[in-house]
Amino acid sequence: MSLEVPAHRLPASGKPAGRIRQQNERAIIQAAEDEFARHGFKGTSMNTIALKAELPKANLHYYFTNKLGLYIAVLSNIIELWDSTFNALSVDDDPAEALSTYIRTKMEFSRRNPQASRIFAMEVISGGECLSEYFSADYRVWFRSRAAVFEAWTAAGKMDAVDPVHLIFLLWSSTQHYADFATQICQVTGRSRLTKQDMQQASDTLIHIILKGCGVRLPA
Repeated sequence: MSLEVPAHRLPASGKPAGRIRQQNERAIIQAAEDEFARHGFKGTSMNTIALKAELPKANLHYYFTNKLGLYIAVLSNIIELWDSTFNALSVDDDPAEALSTYIRTKMEFSRRNPQASRIFAMEVISGGECLSEYFSADYRVWFRSRAAVFEAWTAAGKMDAVDPVHLIFLLWSSTQHYADFATQICQVTGRSRLTKQDMQQASDTLIHIILKGCGVRLPA
């Protein structure tokens, strides 16, 4: 599978996308998420995505040249939404507030967009070939800069000396678990689905455990 494809056509004028274009792209991305989550990359076709989005197949190829390009666009959208919460992380932030906000935001994403999280999980489990280009040197710089904030908090006595890399892994995995393994959670708890209240309770528990483990005082 080659990644040498244009994932996304840009407007020829270079101007910001118009309202109709934005609506169509959102519809395509949402339909693609539904189909990729249900059938995987190999089991999904551009035709089924077009039917799901209620758009002519030609429109799909206008915005996204092929299935691989659309799949990569879906994965990129997922990661960018996740990481945007941590983009503004600063050494001047209060660790309790920053970590609590991140956990609640990621949990809300898992509640609202469980299929997106599952697509990402399936891609990683299958080897992450379509993510290798995304997780380039630039992404590793971004990751290390987030870890450096935790190290600065430790140096300032704001939190215990925990390994920042594994802390980030823990934050990622614990919050995404409630989307990726919702079926298991529902089976164990006897629920038909996870409600907003369930996710809020889970968020409170994660915040309590993670902040305590980092030696950070819980927010009021």
